[in-house]
Amino acid sequence: MRYFFTLLFCSALLFSCKSEKEEKVAEIEETSEVEQTEMDQQEASAEQDMPEIQPISHATAVINWDDITIYLDPVGGAEAFEGMDEADLVLITDIHGDHMDVKTLNALNLGDTKIIVPQAVKKELPDSLAPNLVVMNNGDTIDQQGISIEAIPMYNLREEAKQFHPKGRGNGYVLEKNGKRLYIAGDTEDIPEMRNLENIDIALVPMNLPYTMTVESAADGVLEFAPKQVYPYHFRGKDGKSDIQKFKRLVNEGNKDIEVVMANWYPEEPQQ
Repeated sequence: MRYFFTLLFCSALLFSCKSEKEEKVAEIEETSEVEQTEMDQQEASAEQDMPEIQPISHATAVINWDDITIYLDPVGGAEAFEGMDEADLVLITDIHGDHMDVKTLNALNLGDTKIIVPQAVKKELPDSLAPNLVVMNNGDTIDQQGISIEAIPMYNLREEAKQFHPKGRGNGYVLEKNGKRLYIAGDTEDIPEMRNLENIDIALVPMNLPYTMTVESAADGVLEFAPKQVYPYHFRGKDGKSDIQKFKRLVNEGNKDIEVVMANWYPEEPQQ
């Protein structure tokens, strides 16, 4: 009889321990599910805060950032933007025809949409657009449409190329919204102002000769400021398109955590 009660007690104790263990496992699993859900929600929120880059051609893009639509260096006529949301903001980096096109600006019927420009671009635009223009010099910072915009220098370093983009004429831009930072390099070489950038989430970086820089210089500069994502853009030069596959390889050999996004900037030509 004593054996029977002992066995009964041990069985009850074992069942109790098992139940407690199962409850603890269930609690851990429930906690893990809640934590995973919170992490998924945070990741989804972070993705929503990131700007979406839609290439149009070469240096021209549409940037959708939450409910704001930005046209970058709009050229190609209104037909190049068919199907896109209307611009809430326009950014122009320089005076050259692949960045600034009066016919396209007029065709877009921008209304009172603000156009951010360097002083050199303002001088080239007609008086009819003057009410839209907001001039920024290198180093200026302004707020537009809930976005902080900083004008970053863009220029050539090589002696044989300085006539293309002298320092102080054009603007690159760093845009910041909800803690996310987008760098638009414009026509530049591997300049100190680019290398010194911090906390860049997405970067648009050019590489074409003789006008900007080599693939090697672009990769070296990107590795220095280490954006989370980088888009090679503006990579068609005098002798054809630069080797962006090589750019990707060089960047990822130096830092595998940088995502190189191979977008289609030349939709009418075979993609690399």
